[in-house]
Amino acid sequence: MPTEEPSDETVVETAAEAAEGVIFSRYKQSAVRDFDVTVSFEEGVLEVDVYLNAPDDERDPEQVADDAALAARQAVDDLFEDASE
Repeated sequence: MPTEEPSDETVVETAAEAAEGVIFSRYKQSAVRDFDVTVSFEEGVLEVDVYLNAPDDERDPEQVADDAALAARQAVDDLFEDASE
């Protein structure tokens, strides 16, 4: 029996947590100068924007930000998949 779809708040929180998880799995928190994860979920449309200001000595911050946004989207996809089972 399918469960209820997740609330908009749950979707946003899940996406934001996943994005932050990627950022802090790649950088020490003290190395991150600034970051912002903006997530909106309206009328079934998910928008994720990740800004990251971190050193680019070992990693490309733009790539990490892109990876974080992708992880956020995947986490939301997984959330809805789990809800439909």
